[in-house]
Amino acid sequence: MAMSVAMVVLLILLGLAALAAITGTVVLVLRDGRGEIPPEPPVQPWTAGTLPSRPYATLRRI
Repeated sequence: MAMSVAMVVLLILLGLAALAAITGTVVLVLRDGRGEIPPEPPVQPWTAGTLPSRPYATLRRI
C-alpha cells in the first residue's frame, strides 16, 4: 500500500504548518508574561460627575 507523491507532500506541509502553529503559540505565551497580570496603574476611580446615582426614571416615581 504505497502513498502517492502528492499525499506525502501534503502530509509534510500539514506537519510543517502544525509545527509553526505550536512554535508560534509557545513564543506568544512566553512574550505575554506567562499569564502574570501586571499591576494596575494608580488612577482615580471613574465618576459620573454631577449625575445622580440612580436612573432618572426611578427619581420621577417619588
